[in-house]
Amino acid sequence: MAGFALKSSRSPPPRPIQWPLVKKTVHFIALLTMASLVSLSAQAADDEQGFRPLFNGKDFTGWKLRNPNGHHSWSILSGGILKNTVEHGVHGTDLVTDQKFWNFTVRYEYMTPDNSNSGFYLRGRHEIQILGDYSAGQPSISGNGSIYNFKAPDKFVTKPAGEWQTVEATIIGNRITVIMNGVKIHDNVLCDRATGSEIDNKVNEPGPIFLQGDHGTVSFRNIRIKELPRE
Repeated sequence: MAGFALKSSRSPPPRPIQWPLVKKTVHFIALLTMASLVSLSAQAADDEQGFRPLFNGKDFTGWKLRNPNGHHSWSILSGGILKNTVEHGVHGTDLVTDQKFWNFTVRYEYMTPDNSNSGFYLRGRHEIQILGDYSAGQPSISGNGSIYNFKAPDKFVTKPAGEWQTVEATIIGNRITVIMNGVKIHDNVLCDRATGSEIDNKVNEPGPIFLQGDHGTVSFRNIRIKELPRE
């Protein structure tokens, strides 16, 4: 066995940390993160270009009760929330903009309890239904997001009660497109008639935005509109 040498079991010493390289890497990642945030912020600003608030979050300037003698069921909460509270056995009153509109895109957020019923009317005649119907699990012609009693949503995208839901609705002429909770549920739908409880049936004239207030409790926030050229 002469001449046989045992190999050492000792591990080689660890390499020293390259601190300058680590610092450069961290700095580079930080710059990338900041650039991404700036880009996202710019995209969000571009996406909101041309929109203006319909509700100022402080008072009812620009709005009126559909029935001046009706029960005023609307209140303004902190955070710019517009809430309609309908007690059992008591009817509220619809809330209507002073201004009338023709072609536009409107964006808003809303929240309801289970089974609560309301609506967002384009030109005061075409209702985008609001209903706390999460348990239904499928779209219907009178369900949440429907063009009420006219067309069911293409997909069921209702969120549970107590969660904010987002809507972008565009009306050009008599055609309606709706994106709800990030999903397109109506695509350029021809709607040439009023859908019920309308201000009037003059579908070829400008009309107000109105929020249905006589059915159930609902909260709104971030209501804003961008008027579009007349076709």
